[in-house]
Amino acid sequence: MPLTLRLGADDLRRCRFAVSPLCQTHEALRMLRRSARHGYHRAWLRRVAPAVAGLDLSPLWLLIPPVGGYTPDFLGPPPEEPYPRFEDELARVRGTDPALAHAEMSRSLACTPGLADTPQGRAALDDPAGTVRRLADLTEQAWRALVAPDWARHRAVLEADVAHRSRQVADAGLDALFAGLHPDVDWADGSLTLPVRGDLRDAQLADGRGVLLMPSVFVWPDVVSGFARPWQPTVIYPARGMGGLTVDDVPRPPEALARLLGRGRAAVLAGLSDPASTTGLARRHGLAPSTVSAHLSVLREAGLLGSRRQGHQVLYARTPLGDAVVAGAWS
Repeated sequence: MPLTLRLGADDLRRCRFAVSPLCQTHEALRMLRRSARHGYHRAWLRRVAPAVAGLDLSPLWLLIPPVGGYTPDFLGPPPEEPYPRFEDELARVRGTDPALAHAEMSRSLACTPGLADTPQGRAALDDPAGTVRRLADLTEQAWRALVAPDWARHRAVLEADVAHRSRQVADAGLDALFAGLHPDVDWADGSLTLPVRGDLRDAQLADGRGVLLMPSVFVWPDVVSGFARPWQPTVIYPARGMGGLTVDDVPRPPEALARLLGRGRAAVLAGLSDPASTTGLARRHGLAPSTVSAHLSVLREAGLLGSRRQGHQVLYARTPLGDAVVAGAWS
């Protein structure tokens, strides 16, 4: 069922991006329950299977329907800044008003007839403050076990997506951004049309706060429209370049390139298929950040890389010359 948001001038001025580790954690949990999302992540699923088996996720599963339905928004509220820390986002969850938690949990449980009357459902609603604490603790465990080990790589992909779409806006305006966001997102005559699962009565309405856009590596092939009122309208969409995360090992650079540049420098250049930060590259290649920084400086001086600031980080990307050098070495 589609939801149409008619964006006024205030909304268009206030559209913004955010990269949320808390959002990624909950989308990873949803992906565990929704086999249609497994396609790009089968290797990841095999790798995290022991960690998943060591977690009792039943309190979260109570409120995360396997298909459709409503998940309480207080579990992952829209971030207020573009690049929040997980610890700060989790603190917001822990500070949830128990009355809001009760209302949102009641709505979620109502999606499955009879669930609110089960012992688990009644326990969650009878002590909303305690339930918030338990769900926050479990979310933290899920973050540390499932997402944190790969966060540097995931964040690099998410930041590269934001950088790409920000350039789209700068070059061609919001028409180019919304038109290319997802096949199920329609943009025409100032209206953004999104798919919605569930009851439209509580769906968001454009009200001058703008739309928050959040890329995700776990939401594919879906696009998620959220949150319910009173939260800011949000679109969670598949990040561009997320397919590259299916490769667990960093490929060896072409031998000819390694002889020319040195193996470490060649690996950094060949591995920059998407923009990345010094920290992300250091973790990806198992090198010290100072070593990666030295490699990046030489490659940039040679005209093989460019850089730009994105939030609190500097992202590096190959120039056309760098692409040509890597492509020639592979051939």
